[in-house]
Amino acid sequence: MDCKKRIRQLRPRDRSRIEEMVVSSGNFNDVEIETALELVDEAIEKGDASGYIFAVLECGKSHPMLQGFACYGLTPLTQGVYDLYWIVVDRAARKKGNGRYLLEYVEREVEKQGGRMLLIETSSQESYGETIRFYEKNSYQLTARIKDFYRIGDDKLVFSKVLI
Repeated sequence: MDCKKRIRQLRPRDRSRIEEMVVSSGNFNDVEIETALELVDEAIEKGDASGYIFAVLECGKSHPMLQGFACYGLTPLTQGVYDLYWIVVDRAARKKGNGRYLLEYVEREVEKQGGRMLLIETSSQESYGETIRFYEKNSYQLTARIKDFYRIGDDKLVFSKVLI
């Protein structure tokens, strides 16, 4: 059953649910989880001045449940280039178009803010195969591959999409 989706700004009470989603995704190690939560904390504390913009996906009418989130921001020292730092959808909410819904929202918002390109970095590890296919399916091109970036045998993949 499809639910009523809506995207809203980050609220302090979202932190625990975001932590739950990032941990249960199974893709992130302790340091990466800590980093995601640091971005949440900074965005809550500093708002726009943090440079991190969160889009939080809720699903449901009477008792909306947080189903996913994206974190993005203007890439420092660029004109109109944005980074998508995080996009996570709850395990139970996957394969229902929620990731695409969030990604398309981010793309529209970046364009509204004068953004011309969106960059996404990810790991080459097999556990990220679904993530890589998701980006490719949504018209992102593999722009760069840095061998052994994260650790030996774990390359950094950079995907890009020109928005305008």
